Amino acid sequence: MPPKKGKGKGEEEAKPMLGRFSSHLKIGIVGLPNVGKSTLFNTMTKCQVPAENFPFCTIEPNSARVNVPDERYNWLIETYKPKSKVPAFLEVVDIAGLVKGAAEGAGLGNAFLSNISAVDGIFHVLRAFDDTEVTHVEDRINPVEDIEIIAGELLAKDLARITAHLEDVSKKTRGGVKKEQEEEIAMCNKIKETLESGKEIRKQTWTGKEVDYLNTHGFLTAKPVVFLVNLSEKDYKRKKNKWLMKIHEWIQANSPGDVMIPYSGALESMLIDMPEDEGKAYLEENKLTSCLDKIVKTGFAAINLIYFFTAGPDEVKCWQIRQGCKAPQAAGTIHTDFEKGFICAEVMKYDELREAGTESAVKAAGKYRQEGKNYVVGDGDVIFFKFNVGKGK
Repeated sequence: MPPKKGKGKGEEEAKPMLGRFSSHLKIGIVGLPNVGKSTLFNTMTKCQVPAENFPFCTIEPNSARVNVPDERYNWLIETYKPKSKVPAFLEVVDIAGLVKGAAEGAGLGNAFLSNISAVDGIFHVLRAFDDTEVTHVEDRINPVEDIEIIAGELLAKDLARITAHLEDVSKKTRGGVKKEQEEEIAMCNKIKETLESGKEIRKQTWTGKEVDYLNTHGFLTAKPVVFLVNLSEKDYKRKKNKWLMKIHEWIQANSPGDVMIPYSGALESMLIDMPEDEGKAYLEENKLTSCLDKIVKTGFAAINLIYFFTAGPDEVKCWQIRQGCKAPQAAGTIHTDFEKGFICAEVMKYDELREAGTESAVKAAGKYRQEGKNYVVGDGDVIFFKFNVGKGK
């Protein structure tokens, strides 16, 4: 359940947020065929979290859990030297290429769109490189038109869904309209009008009640998007490409606030296959930097995930939660008993721990906090939970 609105100690006014309130969120790699989706996915899978960190959990072949790089985590490892260490991860899904007309069933059609329904955010890969050996499904290179094709297909699918749903809801009112039905029809009409105007759901302003309603339906255009522009290594190195400004202008006009990251799939793929020292030397020699870490971190933040740490000599572990999660629910990610019997959260802010150097120094400085059930957990908090499993225990 999402946290209730209202202020309390350590809590800011909760804002309505589109998307599932869960720590088990995924981001899908989406784009037309032959734009570099699988290359990106295959590069990312080389950085995935070892499977032994997730017992009794099977990941599908087209899905991988990718390490989220974090200097804070590295420092905690160096400080505590734990027996076990578990980083944060981003679950990434490789989704087959979409083609024009998918909303009407063209290509993989509905299967493709249902795969997008199953994820919580989108890496939209755009091809801005020329390669005669890699054909383009539209027989041309124009990433702006590619954006419009995919955005149009997602919007068309959402419009078809809400139109059909509105008809079903309206049929049930023939014997008289109840207040709840009136409200639902009004919300459906607002969604339909938004989509008919060509505006994506995530770019519209919604009330808290409307957000709750939208979150029960999982519309495709409600999902956050990160645009990844796949360049040749040459263009990436010189930071120039004839399409970059045009893509930026389209995003500013149609999806303001969305992030655009230029990268080179060819470069990233080559680096991941090199020994680490050779890759580092290649980057230094050519005055280049890898974008893979930035892509992973941006995708993690885009789907509103954060994490807190538990740290000690036995284990340093990142525990993923959705932004806005309160202390009892955060405790529940460790074990359901922690949430049921929650007493308090003993919290150190990472920056204060880093500055003080040790837990005892944080306590001596009066910065070791005890927080109650209304505390909204912050990204990077180092937490020890106290709980009671039952009467007399």
